[in-house]
Amino acid sequence: MIKRIVFLLLALLMAFAMAQYEDVDPSGQTVTFWHQHSRSRGEALDQIVADFNATNPYGITVVAEFQGGYGDIFQKMLPLLGTEDAPNLVVAYQNQAATYQLAEGLIDLEPLVKSEKWGFSEEEFADFFPGFVGSDVFPSFGGQRLGFPPNRSMEVMYYNIEWLKELGYDAPPSTPAEFKEVACKASQQPFSKATSEGSVGYELSIEASRFASWTFAFGGDIFDYENNEYTYNSEEAVEAMSFLQELFDEGCATAVTESYGDQSNFGAGRTLFTVGSSSGLPFYRSAVDEGAQFEWSVAPLPRTTADPVMNIYGASVSIPAGHSPEEELATWIFVQYYTNPEVQAQWAQVSNYFPVRQSVAANLGDYFEANPAYKTAFDLLPYGRAEPPTPGYDFVRDMIRQEMAAIMDGADVQSTLDLANSEANLILEDQLSEMP
Repeated sequence: MIKRIVFLLLALLMAFAMAQYEDVDPSGQTVTFWHQHSRSRGEALDQIVADFNATNPYGITVVAEFQGGYGDIFQKMLPLLGTEDAPNLVVAYQNQAATYQLAEGLIDLEPLVKSEKWGFSEEEFADFFPGFVGSDVFPSFGGQRLGFPPNRSMEVMYYNIEWLKELGYDAPPSTPAEFKEVACKASQQPFSKATSEGSVGYELSIEASRFASWTFAFGGDIFDYENNEYTYNSEEAVEAMSFLQELFDEGCATAVTESYGDQSNFGAGRTLFTVGSSSGLPFYRSAVDEGAQFEWSVAPLPRTTADPVMNIYGASVSIPAGHSPEEELATWIFVQYYTNPEVQAQWAQVSNYFPVRQSVAANLGDYFEANPAYKTAFDLLPYGRAEPPTPGYDFVRDMIRQEMAAIMDGADVQSTLDLANSEANLILEDQLSEMP
């Protein structure tokens, strides 16, 4: 009976929230959009904004402002939360959005998404990849939708097809055991077309997303959503980090020592495998074209699961609190435009991010043909999983990177991860204690 009453109350609250925008007039509003895109992506976004400004029937004007990288934007946002000085729209990773919401700094987008007048139809919403739109719903904040995705990237394994054939293999490894076997052979048998000396099977970028990706590949997760706690010391995480440590101990893997060093060494034919973001595809292509000029592609990480488990991530756009309903609605209308199939096809080809709607694939045939590695990665999107949208995850990521480095240097895996997990949950507890 109590559950039924709670359900009815929540339904009434949602109906009220959706109704608050029904009679709002967004005409003539100016929307300030803080983003991190520069160079070709910045130019493409400027064109999208210009097209919106010229064609929307409400006379809404969007002003897109480059504000530096994600970290720069995050620091600029903190003192402005809840005030009129905050932008109308801001790029934010899920953990950053969670931190903003500790100060009630964002609006819940669910009423706008489900609004009969201003929202998506059921058919339109079903067109979005479920894992993408689901990653912006925050269990820690009562299921509020604190962002909406304009694009996503995915962690993939880059591999040298020609070197793999020289080693006697006709397909990338699909299990950890196969990966180790091939990586160790590559460390002993350099690629014939390499443009510099030395060879290694795998070059590991030590950072928190790589920790998550390898844990996913071993069938685990780094967060327990039911109990709202980190699980960095799970059996699967221990197995994944022990596996990587063995690769280091046996000379089959090494750590990246300089920015994008794995990408450069891959292009030179010195590194057989790397794992990184799909958004790096054009940069890998350039590295290979300017380096050893070989055939290459991408694949899922080797796994213990039946199906791939792909780490999908990317910043969404959030609407900060502190503005009028008219400004909020005008901002949402631009978000809808930014995520429509035609604009998404345009944005995907320039940015090399993945579009967030499934129907966009129909408009990418030529692009898929010209970029087969992108198509291979695109087909893996249904297997996506996201990292936790928790407040304070930035601090946890920094800590995990340090502990991961210690493990690759030989630290005991179990005890290191036990301590890391305790510290991660203390950080989360401290963050949640500030929740309104």
